[in-house]
Amino acid sequence: MRTHYCGDLRATHIGQTITLCGWVHRRRDHGGVIFLDLRDRDGISQIVVDPDTKDSFALAEQVRSEFVVKLVGLVRARPPGTENKDMPSGEIEVLCKELEILNPSETPPFQLDEHANVSEDVRLRNRYIDLRRPDMQRRLRMRSNVTSSVRNFLDENGFLDIETPILGRATPEGARDYLVPSRTHPGHFFALPQSPQQYKQLLMVAGFDRYYQIAKCFRDEDLRADRQPEFTQIDIETSFMSEDEIMNITEKMIRGVFKKHINVDLPDFPHMTYHESMRRFGIDRPDLRIPMEMVDIADLMKAVEFKVFNAPANDPNSRVLVLKVPGGGEKLSRKQVDSYTDFVAQYGAKGLAWIKVNDLAAGLEGLQSPIIKFMPEAVVKAVLERVTAKTGDILFFGADKAKVVNEAIGALRIRIGHDLKMYTCQWAPLWVVDFPMFEQDKEGNVTSVHHPFTAPSCSPAELEANPLAALSRAYDMVLNGTELGGGSIRINKADMQSTVFRLLGIGPEEIQEKFGHMLNAFKYGAPPHGGLAFGLDRLVMMMTGSQSIREVIAFPKTQSASDPLTEAPGTVPAKQLRELHIRLREPVSEQKGEQAGDTGKGQQ
Repeated sequence: MRTHYCGDLRATHIGQTITLCGWVHRRRDHGGVIFLDLRDRDGISQIVVDPDTKDSFALAEQVRSEFVVKLVGLVRARPPGTENKDMPSGEIEVLCKELEILNPSETPPFQLDEHANVSEDVRLRNRYIDLRRPDMQRRLRMRSNVTSSVRNFLDENGFLDIETPILGRATPEGARDYLVPSRTHPGHFFALPQSPQQYKQLLMVAGFDRYYQIAKCFRDEDLRADRQPEFTQIDIETSFMSEDEIMNITEKMIRGVFKKHINVDLPDFPHMTYHESMRRFGIDRPDLRIPMEMVDIADLMKAVEFKVFNAPANDPNSRVLVLKVPGGGEKLSRKQVDSYTDFVAQYGAKGLAWIKVNDLAAGLEGLQSPIIKFMPEAVVKAVLERVTAKTGDILFFGADKAKVVNEAIGALRIRIGHDLKMYTCQWAPLWVVDFPMFEQDKEGNVTSVHHPFTAPSCSPAELEANPLAALSRAYDMVLNGTELGGGSIRINKADMQSTVFRLLGIGPEEIQEKFGHMLNAFKYGAPPHGGLAFGLDRLVMMMTGSQSIREVIAFPKTQSASDPLTEAPGTVPAKQLRELHIRLREPVSEQKGEQAGDTGKGQQ
């Protein structure tokens, strides 16, 4: 129906008769001449309808915003002084010869102006309207282009695009599975994949030594700005490549994507160990744009009588540190400082001690703080020297269990860096490496830091002797404090994999039931292999400067994992539940407690 897209028209098209289709973005009546801004996915062109074309002019008088129209017209230069330099098609306009209304439109629930203030709930309920907005069109176009570039890069480097199943077994990958009941196998369930992990490793055993997939993944977990119950990852697996080789080729891919699509030359990717990252920044995905670091002072606090510092300083599982904010004493108001106390409380911190350095040369008299009276002068002086404090600085202290301190002060560092606009550059990438193999949960159980298929940097005997001290061959790509992707060298030998399962508390019968296929495969010449998965949604979110991955997904879910557009999830008829061998329990009431749900109608 069309010969051109609106956004593609330029001065080179002047004199051509063209056909356009699209939506009326705006209609303006200028005393006998009607102007239509016609919009399609590529942009906007200005259409001029004058009274000489009586039929078209009469239709143009009826047209309103979001009408779908088709027109035939002549491309001409705009009169001098009326050009619009903000529009790619701003040098030209189209003189309408024929106009056809393909479909009228009711008044939209909100304006499609990029500055329109519309709640996210309204936007998601009317997503098909929201997606017409130029910003949304630009973001989804960027997503499509990035995906194409990734595919082209991997194709050119010998990777094969291979699909893996969506219906599989539940896997222990750190989050809850979305379960799918089986009609043909009563009482049994499929699970939607949290990742294609096991299948892609089996592809390595099968000899497809370079695999990739733009894979849909599903995790039933609490949401936040950069998480969704269903998401897309760039999934990569290779054989006969070391971790350095995998990092090098994927770094090259990401560099190429940034250069091609937003003209950014990413700086060097330094390598930082997990332990260094936690020590300096309290987090395993540090934002290196912010020039502040944590400094340990437990050794200075062991002998002080102030229990807030003394107790954690003498506890090997705790940490005492200070975060210096250069110039923060002059830039931060008392109200802001007090608000940071409430902020760190969200992470379990019991308080936030601080010292303002009003005049370093004046000694204790030049300091302002509610805690100085509890600390010997020599200790205060040693702390100031260790962090090289200067007049105008403010010091924030963390003293508690290491996990609490790292999370609270690590988050505070990011918050202050944002509040004071301390960013020293636009992009700061790095690789975080040498992660611990295991960690302990609240109950003291050993759990995987990444997943149970990650290879350790030691032998099975060494791993079993001291599992919490073992390092893994894992690596994460981090950009501006966001994890873009993570991966590892995988276990490819049955004895090592069995050792890891045992340490995770998985018994022999469960190992055979859930992972027998993997262990059997490893018996038949499993090559050394490893891989990495990038979050496509996060990648595009960062490249477009969006605040949430919902802004780069066509039909996202809300924070409560629901879809306002289709009202999913929804109920299903009783007949369908019977076919799936499912009976629903009555809702638990607050008055009757658990007994209200005990109706005998349990899941079969």
